[in-house]
Amino acid sequence: MTGKLRDYAGITLGALITAVALNMFLVPNRIADGGVSGLATVLHYVSGWPVGVIMLSLNIPLLLCGIKVLGASFGIYTLYGAVVLSFAVDLLAPHIPVLTRDLLLSSIYGGVLTGLGMGLVFRAGGTTAGTDVAAAILHKWFGISLGQALLGVDVFVITLAGVVFRSAELPLYGLISLYITTKIIDLVQEGLSTSKAFLIMSDLNQEISQAIQKEIGRGVTFFHGRGGYSGDSRDILFCVVSTREVSRVKDIVSHVDRRAFVIVADAHEVLGEGFKELRY
Repeated sequence: MTGKLRDYAGITLGALITAVALNMFLVPNRIADGGVSGLATVLHYVSGWPVGVIMLSLNIPLLLCGIKVLGASFGIYTLYGAVVLSFAVDLLAPHIPVLTRDLLLSSIYGGVLTGLGMGLVFRAGGTTAGTDVAAAILHKWFGISLGQALLGVDVFVITLAGVVFRSAELPLYGLISLYITTKIIDLVQEGLSTSKAFLIMSDLNQEISQAIQKEIGRGVTFFHGRGGYSGDSRDILFCVVSTREVSRVKDIVSHVDRRAFVIVADAHEVLGEGFKELRY
């Protein structure tokens, strides 16, 4: 499968999953989790229009405004994603069952599926227009950071849902769904954390390096550093290992130098020799 075809397939699959989330959990339970889809959910109950039609009606002016203000930087992938999602929502609506009327379950599973779908769209290099375009415009016009602009738009939509539906609870469920969506998007984008990165500072880094290479078979890299307080120069050892090898590295460091300073951090989607294959 060629790169472009794979990207379009990813955007299509992600849009379909997002449409299922909207029809199965969010829209029937009036949960607006921000963005154009949340605003479309509110307007759907006010006007009676199909959600997909409202989404497309909102996205087209946003896209045109975005192209005028920011230039044609959003590309054909954004237009494709917005159109596919809008049509998928309305075409699938009559065929998707509503699994639950429990608001908590709906916000959780709606957030998970939406995050999965949007994560696949983003991973394929596309978007579904909506609030990211609006946030970029606000950033351009008013100098607001993109993160603040996105948060502001989403909070406005969720608050509007509470006012329109005359409910203090629905916005709270919308916030739960929005939070879960963002976390799942990050998970899809970055991958599961199945590897760990070590930063080791020791006077015996050479011995530690040799032991790691000999006993575990992992490569190591040295960075040159300088102490901020002492001003002394020293090498910092960097190494990435699988989760099951973490204890072995700790044992090696402890055996060689119990006074070593060690940082262990999550390493998402490690690509290259010894880990996942790097695909072009």
